[in-house]
Amino acid sequence: MVLELNQIVEFHRLMDVKNVVLIYEGEFNQDITKGVLAMSEKNFSGDTVSLSVKKKVFNVMVEALQNICKHQYVDNAIHKKAIFIIGENENDISVMTGNTIKSEHVPALKEKLDLINSLDKDGLKNLYKDLRLKSTISEVGGAGLGFVDMARKSDNKLNYMIEPISEGIHYFALNCQISKLTTAE
Repeated sequence: MVLELNQIVEFHRLMDVKNVVLIYEGEFNQDITKGVLAMSEKNFSGDTVSLSVKKKVFNVMVEALQNICKHQYVDNAIHKKAIFIIGENENDISVMTGNTIKSEHVPALKEKLDLINSLDKDGLKNLYKDLRLKSTISEVGGAGLGFVDMARKSDNKLNYMIEPISEGIHYFALNCQISKLTTAE
């Protein structure tokens, strides 16, 4: 499907209204991840965001992109595309992703995310230490350390949505918000 010119104008207007800094949709691999990180870094090279916040945003971006590269489910041209979005407003920077996953991984993923979202700062710190010490690896290749680290760095809950899109495949959308007002590491 090709967009009509008026749709492009509307899409640009929507991105402007929603303060989208960067958006990439397509296949993800290590080379594309490096390029997306480089483009994102340039968008935050000004003085509007403190160095400590930039570090947190970069850390969350790396974890989010690694999650896509490791865990996206690709079975055909339809399911090859994932999305990465950086949005910004006066107070926050949002790192958002979306990708397909196998339906069989949904219960374990929801359990991890719900556990992470139920914990306070100390609980996240303890869970992170525990997972690192145990080096627990799930059937999809991760211990959940990346999600825990994202929650710790952002000091916010991980907003997510998981929806079925076809037989055996779900779409996983994640939004991690980092406050620009945060000063503590």
